[in-house]
Amino acid sequence: MLLPVSGLGMNSTMDDMNLIQQAQRHHLVVRELGEEIDLEIGPGDDDPSFANTPLIGGPQEPTAEEHDETKQLGMVSQLPNDDQDMSKTLPAKRKKKVVKRWREEWADTYKWAYVDVKEGTARIFCSICREYGRKHRRNPYGNEGSRNMQMSALEEHNNSLLHKEALRLQMASKDKIIAEKPIYVKAGSIVEAALKRDPHEVEFIQSVQEAVHALERVIAKNSHYVNIMERLLEPERMIVFRVPWVDDRGENHVNRGFRVQFNQALGPCRGGIRFHPSVNLSIVKFLGFEQTLKNALSPYKLGGAAGGSDFDPKGKSDNEIMRFCQSFMNELYRYLGPDKDLPSEEMGVGTREMGYLFGQYRRLAGHFQGSFTGPRIFWSGSSLRTEATGYGLVFFAQLILSDMNKELKGLRCVVSGSGKIAMHVLEKLIAYGALPISVSDSKGYLVDEDGFDYMKISFLRDIKAQQRSLRDYSKTYARSKYYDEAKPWNERCDVAFPCASQNEIDQSDAINLVNSGCRILVEGSNMPCTPEAVDVLRKANVLIAPAMAAGAGGVVAGELELNHECNLVHWSPEDFESKLQEAMKQTYQRALKAATDFGYQKESPEALVHGAVISSFLTIAQAMTDQGCV
Repeated sequence: MLLPVSGLGMNSTMDDMNLIQQAQRHHLVVRELGEEIDLEIGPGDDDPSFANTPLIGGPQEPTAEEHDETKQLGMVSQLPNDDQDMSKTLPAKRKKKVVKRWREEWADTYKWAYVDVKEGTARIFCSICREYGRKHRRNPYGNEGSRNMQMSALEEHNNSLLHKEALRLQMASKDKIIAEKPIYVKAGSIVEAALKRDPHEVEFIQSVQEAVHALERVIAKNSHYVNIMERLLEPERMIVFRVPWVDDRGENHVNRGFRVQFNQALGPCRGGIRFHPSVNLSIVKFLGFEQTLKNALSPYKLGGAAGGSDFDPKGKSDNEIMRFCQSFMNELYRYLGPDKDLPSEEMGVGTREMGYLFGQYRRLAGHFQGSFTGPRIFWSGSSLRTEATGYGLVFFAQLILSDMNKELKGLRCVVSGSGKIAMHVLEKLIAYGALPISVSDSKGYLVDEDGFDYMKISFLRDIKAQQRSLRDYSKTYARSKYYDEAKPWNERCDVAFPCASQNEIDQSDAINLVNSGCRILVEGSNMPCTPEAVDVLRKANVLIAPAMAAGAGGVVAGELELNHECNLVHWSPEDFESKLQEAMKQTYQRALKAATDFGYQKESPEALVHGAVISSFLTIAQAMTDQGCV
């Protein structure tokens, strides 16, 4: 019977032995211990071990020395209990000495690790997360003591962002999309540099990873873009401020406000303001980065920004929201203006909030210049500003289907969310003859097998305006059902429109979508899929229309209403839709052209995703190059 102490020691020792044996399959070498090395990204010929050696190899026999050491450790467990008490310190000493040597061997054979001293002890550190030992391992079962339930450091790394990026760059080199001379990216590469600078900004790191993945072939052709990307990922200006306000009972509250002006190389910033309890700097940076790429892809060359607060407008009176918006603008107004930055709607910010924000801005600025991009306010030029994003998503889906010689008519469509974008998606789907069957909120989702019509949409709007639950809808329409704590992605559908929030579709949801027959996913919200969900959808050949292209309708409408000619003439809905359709067509064609220029097949499920990022980035990169290092 093993004593607890010696048992734990042996498990830990065997863990490290397994790590060594797994790592030795790579045959990868660190030039110096503790040194951050350079990763060569090229055809793979200069480092055949990286290009040609599979990451998972066959088992290797342990050396005679390792076998003897393991045998000696095992013999301890066979001693009588009294003898074990006397000798249990012996394995600990041997383990400390042996494991230290193993650590050095492991670092010599494992390219993504380095040895450093932590609290007087040599440790193996992962170059990505800067953690070591069990801190670096994920245990989804929460049982720290079970070795079988642990992921080894090697397996953890294989699932890391940086490792996946390296694999994709390796695949890009095999596709012969390479530079005339090898490109050198530091072991800190683009993604790792972002991880090192902002390790806790999960949403922002995820958006960076997706962008870098899409730009592999661009970077492989021109190493100059590595430096451009590194500069682009650092926002030009980040404003974080206190927002004090008083509720109707006279009690004081304070929230945190944000505005990130991400990049102005193409022009003044445009971007939304979000009021939601989850808002933090990571989310605002991710939204600003996505908005920068979206604006660059649109027909109007604009900079990108995003902002908001962790204030929750739900359950607040009009006076409370007005006081909060006025306090929010008291700090932000000095950074806004027609030639600087103009905010627009986002989650939790609608007609009411935009009116309060603009009123305080006008009061503080002392002039009427630079109308905010908000809907149905007397100073708004266009008549369909609030509908533009939702309608644009449906127009974009129709463009994709037209290239397939298909149409939306008769297709079952699943929509998530129940805000402005989701409701206008429902409206336009009905106009095209499609059958939208679902909406959702934070508590669950509503499905109507008969499909929604204009009367039902009007009823849904009344429910939302009265801050009632979508569950009340099923009390009126018998063939509908509300599912608590669930998502609509297991409903049978042909096209999906996620319009709720970021990362609303995880891996299991993506599997449900594939099994439900979904063939096209049109992103209404920014980054609605987790990386694992994206992998599932790509493998199943589900075509993804990215939000930066499909959601460009809001950008188009905002610029039309700020245009001088538009302010003089009130557009009819027909004229406005015609201009919106033309702008969406241009955006679609630009994304496809960029994808095909860099070797992606038009039918590829990732063509639009990669093409949108490539086109946006090249536009911004050219402007940043022309303007110098600023």
